[in-house]
Amino acid sequence: MTRAAALPAMAAEPARLLPWSLFAATLAAAGLPIYIHAPKVYADDFGVSLAALGAVLFALRLIDVVQDPALGWLAARLARQRRAAVTAAAALLAGAMAGLFAVVPPVAPLLWFALMMTLVFSAYSFLTIAFYAEGVARAEALGTGGHVRLAAWREGGALAGVCLAAAAPALLAGTGAPFAAFAAVFAGLTLTAVIAMRGEWRGRGGAPAGDAGAAFRAVLGDPLARRLLILALVNALPLAVTSTLFLFFVESRLALPGWEGALLLLFFVAAAASVPGWGRLAQRLGAKPALMLGMALSIAAFVSAALLGPGDLLPFALICLLSGAALGADFTLLPALFARRMATIAPGGAEGFGLWTFAAKFALALAAAVLLPLLEAAGFVSGAPDNPDSALAALSVLYALVPCALKLVALALLAATPLKEG
Repeated sequence: MTRAAALPAMAAEPARLLPWSLFAATLAAAGLPIYIHAPKVYADDFGVSLAALGAVLFALRLIDVVQDPALGWLAARLARQRRAAVTAAAALLAGAMAGLFAVVPPVAPLLWFALMMTLVFSAYSFLTIAFYAEGVARAEALGTGGHVRLAAWREGGALAGVCLAAAAPALLAGTGAPFAAFAAVFAGLTLTAVIAMRGEWRGRGGAPAGDAGAAFRAVLGDPLARRLLILALVNALPLAVTSTLFLFFVESRLALPGWEGALLLLFFVAAAASVPGWGRLAQRLGAKPALMLGMALSIAAFVSAALLGPGDLLPFALICLLSGAALGADFTLLPALFARRMATIAPGGAEGFGLWTFAAKFALALAAAVLLPLLEAAGFVSGAPDNPDSALAALSVLYALVPCALKLVALALLAATPLKEG
């Protein structure tokens, strides 16, 4: 394409890629924020123990060992019917979200929590896999730098969705039933996103019927793809830890009940606002150096959170701002690196992103399974007016220092990973 011909195409890019941002926002609203809100809702409103919730979340992820790769295979097989399959999965996602937050459990709350979370994350996984697989070919069609450009739109939208979902309970508090209202808003967002993306499902990211398992072998047999999957898991753990403990830390360690929504919003808005900058930096320096800078900023910003105590609103707000900006690099550049590799070794992409989705969700579940029982064993009680000093100290260590140590491991892994720019 000549330079003159490329200019109109670049000018039209926002209109073409906006549906990808909207759909990503919907998926993101059903992902990380549910791990932030759902355990606390079921602990506070229905008296379910933190240890039991952590055990259920981890058990569900064990199911994903089989389910997510299987959903990747299914997404590839249904490439020609992808629009219909996505519509059905989106309807299931919205319905399960309503069941989780807007319905009083008709059975034991822990059982209902497990059932609704299973439906939410099964639909979420299928939609994420199909969406990212379709994006591999879409990014290739954009030409040079297409993976980073699509990732900037897609992950920017995802961060906007996280912002919406994180702040929704606080913004909807006046309704008297904020989580039920959130489920209704989510249903509307899902419908809008499905309509906006209806012309984008063209069966890209599929595979011939005879190739079952070939893409899995291609991904798992490729040393660089395996390294990126391990990196994705390790790099997701710090965010999984802080997300699992965020509400407890703000309410009990900082003694700032009522500020959770505003601080979450600040964190994710900073991440969303940083996405264009990380994209430009990646085009100038390369995706790997830019991502390493983001990881280093995350560690530098967050390590001081362990020193905070009651009333430290402004210092924590600054930490949220800087660590949120660093998160923008993770959300934008690491998926772009993986998608670029998938375009080389497994052009269909769906099976590979089945493994990618599993890695991200397993990190969240592992954090819940380990941290919530540890916190309970330390004597911490959610919502209690006076937790022991030892429990609050344990909360600080788990929330601040553990993520920094994990991020250092991720940074070392990335530094040792050979990546070509392009």
